Amino acid sequence: MNLSMDNHRAEYYEDMGGGLYRCLLCPRHCRIGPGKSGFCNTRVNDGGVLLAANYGVVASAAFDPIEKKPLYHVKPGSTILSVGGFGCSLDCDFCQNWSLKNGKQEERGHRVAPDVLAKRASSRGSVGIAYTYNEPVIWFEYLMDVMPLVRDLGLINVLVTNGYAEPEPWDRICKMTDAMNIDLKSFRQEFYNKLCSGRLDAVMRNIERAVELGVHVEVTTLLVTDANDSEDEIRDIALWLASIDPKIPFHISRYFPHYKRDAPPTPMDRLQRAHEIAGRFLQFVYLGNVVSTVGSDTVCFNCGAKLVTRSGYSVRVEGLKAGRCAACGAEAAMLV
Repeated sequence: MNLSMDNHRAEYYEDMGGGLYRCLLCPRHCRIGPGKSGFCNTRVNDGGVLLAANYGVVASAAFDPIEKKPLYHVKPGSTILSVGGFGCSLDCDFCQNWSLKNGKQEERGHRVAPDVLAKRASSRGSVGIAYTYNEPVIWFEYLMDVMPLVRDLGLINVLVTNGYAEPEPWDRICKMTDAMNIDLKSFRQEFYNKLCSGRLDAVMRNIERAVELGVHVEVTTLLVTDANDSEDEIRDIALWLASIDPKIPFHISRYFPHYKRDAPPTPMDRLQRAHEIAGRFLQFVYLGNVVSTVGSDTVCFNCGAKLVTRSGYSVRVEGLKAGRCAACGAEAAMLV
């Protein structure tokens, strides 16, 4: 490990000669010249050395309900230390945390040593660390140092991510991650082109790979009004997720105008219709960013018994036994 936190070398790049580097952490493959940074603002070419400028920089931290991630099938009702840095590998025009993506360098937080952060995760009843708020994949070097320490303490690592990474670093992250919530922004490449500046195929590949590697995966799609909220698209997403595993929990989240996008909030009837359609193919479908009697509780797909009741972030586990339905024994896809 490079002991200098503010001059930590980046991993995953190609030296193209002449002081030019090509980053290979995400599919964007930024070419970074002397004195320049990549798209995410975290890989910096400083004097001919490619640095991870965000190493150890914690810009936001809080002890959150794990349901806030959202993760509904991971230690329900527990608290988890949630931390984030700055920057992102995508540029979504509806970003909910755009200030962390675009904030000025001097406002981006302070450096925290890996062992200090890991020890902090064991306080206040936290079950581990959720790397969230901004895109954690671009915190790669820091994650690789923190995550083993968290595991050594008997705690869990959680990633809330856009899933935009190249295969090798993604595999390394997955092998140290217990649970993920992966944003699937849309099931249309045109949406990723116009609204996110990214590629759908890379995200699809990484969702499949995370499941294959045994990570507990939940997926979230924010329904952006008149952009990705058609019935056909919801059906396509649900069918594809079901082809991987029908037990993948799917969170359909309500959009509100933010950052560059001023379309009105997702209509409630579209959210409810999306919940109904996705529920035809997936066993656990939820609604987020909304107060609703539909799509909040965890219900056994086999017998209909309530397993977990939720009212906001108030959670009551009432029908689970060792990760299964206490009434009929059906698997509930729970990490408990």
